[in-house]
Amino acid sequence: MEHPLISNIEHLTVDEIHTTITELTKKIAIAHTMGNAHLRHQIEMALATYQNRYREKQQELWNQGRDSGNDFGDKIDIS
Repeated sequence: MEHPLISNIEHLTVDEIHTTITELTKKIAIAHTMGNAHLRHQIEMALATYQNRYREKQQELWNQGRDSGNDFGDKIDIS
């Protein structure tokens, strides 16, 4: 489930999203240590939003590489 209060994150780069994911993961650990389940749940929803966008960005990059002919299909022969 994605967090409803996170606005448009389309403009963020892969590195910025990764940094945010790292920070949110640390905050989840702190919330868990403090025993604050409600806060942890809110952070987990935000984390899911960023992780989904990260996967989308990675997929876009992979598709761009594949479309430009950089899929290494001619380099790897598994037959």
